[in-house]
Amino acid sequence: MAKIIAIANQKGGVGKTTSAVNLAASMAATKRKVLLVDLDPQGNATMGSGVDKYDVEFSTYDLLVEETPLEKIIITETAGGFHLIAGNGDITAAEVKMMEMYGRELRLKNALAKIKDSYDYIFIDCPPSLNMLTVNAMAAADSVIVPMQCEYYALEGLTALMDTITQLAKVVNPDLKIEGILRTMYDPRNRLANDVSEQLKHHFGDKVYRTVIPRNVRLAEAPSFGAPVMYYDKSSSGAKAYLALAGEMLRRSNKTKAA
Repeated sequence: MAKIIAIANQKGGVGKTTSAVNLAASMAATKRKVLLVDLDPQGNATMGSGVDKYDVEFSTYDLLVEETPLEKIIITETAGGFHLIAGNGDITAAEVKMMEMYGRELRLKNALAKIKDSYDYIFIDCPPSLNMLTVNAMAAADSVIVPMQCEYYALEGLTALMDTITQLAKVVNPDLKIEGILRTMYDPRNRLANDVSEQLKHHFGDKVYRTVIPRNVRLAEAPSFGAPVMYYDKSSSGAKAYLALAGEMLRRSNKTKAA
């Protein structure tokens, strides 16, 4: 049965979509069966997976609103070797229409329940805001990965996000937990980055992944070529970092199962 992980941060520009795409590709490279759900109307995860968001026949909109059969929605051929439920601007309309629906916060959870047994991991790329789409992701997920830059304002935003996750857990998903905090765009030469990193480890302990994602030109370039970084430049520090993150997550999972 799949572990469903939402990748979320209310602050934009922290590497959320980059992490969703590259973590999905890295997990797929370990021979796990992976599905990526693009829940962001910007559709960047879709484009970064090598799929044209303007050319998809069915998107997350059809999953949430039209209840289109999943076999028609899921794209099985991507540049990252994982399956994809594409996202585009239509999702904005989905949010509006869901407001009138009964059980609107559980639309995604109920849809994914039909295919959980077909995957090892399902990653959800959330929009950078707290809206009905994010609530659906939190209701469907087992846990949340929070990507964040080691900056002062990001640290303040993390506190607000943790409060949000706690409140959502009370209302829509009592089993929701923090999977991990991922330090992104990390530059060890930056004193502030190191200070914030130490504060994170002090407050959140082993919830902070040991793997850090560095600032890397190849990571920034890969989406414009429609490919995860490991297929754009597998020798880059960004590619190695996301493969290391996948390995760390698998070790944590095995340790938890053994316990």
